[in-house]
Amino acid sequence: MTGDTSAPPKVSVVVPAYNCGPRIGRLVDSLLKQSLPAAEFEAVFVDDGSTDDTGARLDALAATHPHLRVVHIENSGWPSRPRNVGVAHARGEYVMFVDDDDWLGVEALERLYDTATTHHADVVIGRMAGHGRGVPRELFRRNRFDATLENAPLIDSLTCHKMFRRAFLDEHELRFPEGWPRRLEDHRMVVRAYLLSKRTCVLSDYTCYHHTRRDDGGGVTAVEMDPAEYYAALREALDVVDAHVEPGRLRDRLHRRWLRNEMLNRLRGRRMLEASPQWVAQVAAEVRDIIRERFAPGVAAGLPPMLRILAHLAAEDRLADLRGLARWEAALHATARVERYELSGTTLTLAVRAWLESGRRPVRVSLEGDVNLLLPPVDGIAPELRDVTKALRGGRLDVVARHEETKEEVFLPVEFTVERVAGPDGTGHAVHRATMTVDYSTVNGGRTAGAWRLKTRVTSMGWMLDAALPLVVHCAADGAPPRVLEDSLLTRLRRSVRQRVPDELVALAKGGRRG
Repeated sequence: MTGDTSAPPKVSVVVPAYNCGPRIGRLVDSLLKQSLPAAEFEAVFVDDGSTDDTGARLDALAATHPHLRVVHIENSGWPSRPRNVGVAHARGEYVMFVDDDDWLGVEALERLYDTATTHHADVVIGRMAGHGRGVPRELFRRNRFDATLENAPLIDSLTCHKMFRRAFLDEHELRFPEGWPRRLEDHRMVVRAYLLSKRTCVLSDYTCYHHTRRDDGGGVTAVEMDPAEYYAALREALDVVDAHVEPGRLRDRLHRRWLRNEMLNRLRGRRMLEASPQWVAQVAAEVRDIIRERFAPGVAAGLPPMLRILAHLAAEDRLADLRGLARWEAALHATARVERYELSGTTLTLAVRAWLESGRRPVRVSLEGDVNLLLPPVDGIAPELRDVTKALRGGRLDVVARHEETKEEVFLPVEFTVERVAGPDGTGHAVHRATMTVDYSTVNGGRTAGAWRLKTRVTSMGWMLDAALPLVVHCAADGAPPRVLEDSLLTRLRRSVRQRVPDELVALAKGGRRG
């Protein structure tokens, strides 16, 4: 191990590193720029037997920055052991887990630590921004300083990229499982932490963690999962829940998270169609068995309508019908229209409408009495599984501002309604409307500098889909009066072409037109 200091730090950042080379530079830069003074935190990099120059690169950094330390271990092949080794070497009051290709917001450690100590938290989750990968959405709608699995969607955030009180980790021997199965190691650790935590906080008013997908598709967790290993690990995550939560509503809701995300979502849309038939058949068999063996009836019953249908087809081993639905869902998208907008000083007013389509047709429902029934392109689905009456009433339309550079997403305050519009064939479809009036200088805590692209987020009948709006809000500085730019389809197409065509060819083409 290289580099050591004597005073215990407030925070230890634990980073498993393997063959990351120069990619780790963005993380290192974010650590060196932290608003928390260098004397008050440390970063423990655990080099997991890298075969490139990662170890030497980290040693050189530690030689010039005393608060960066390096531990070298033999290759373990998975992040669990490096993280556990990092915790063993950590000296901070709190431990923050970060992956080597991600990075932190400049004020992340300071804000997370202040939240942790102010509220005496065992676990603190900072808002995440996704770069080529999904991150939780609803969890970060607002700050939550006493979040539990019952009162907040914590179960949507099961990666380990959080801040944990080190004494809490030690008290409950909370470590990442090593050995087989390796997959979902963070799920098994994090869900147990949630169940044992006396206080968990969610910090949503600052983007703390930038979660990225490697461009080269590398990393040990990027390898296509083996269904037998993956679902063995999922069963172990269910075992953790079952050991701490009695049968009933809460257990069903927690189980539902894995049914939705790790099981049914692999048997739908493009994800299913683009996978090999043999792999899909293996996944479908595992999903079928877990539904039949592990889940109470309330688990699938609590799903949104489309997922209820998928769960039924999976449990009944109807793989051909799952493929038919996948083709229909692959064409599913949200469509949005701006009805009006106005900018007065720093106040932005906006009215939008949106709906769901598959291909060029709205997603249709039939009305039978007071009941709305979804009309999927698969026969033999019982009406109670297709009942979307409650789901339509509970649908919503959000307006989200996404920063073009940092990829931060901010929910803007809206009022929304949903109405059923009748079609000529006796069926109908849902149209969502939202109106918004916001002082844009206060958005994102006043950190508004840059360009923010607006989009809608339609939540309806079990889908949550985004649709871009042709509006970009540009602020010259934090809190400055915004400008609203109309971004037409033609403008976006031109930008897309310029991003893909070398400048020399663009110049040549322009010259050719002039001649």
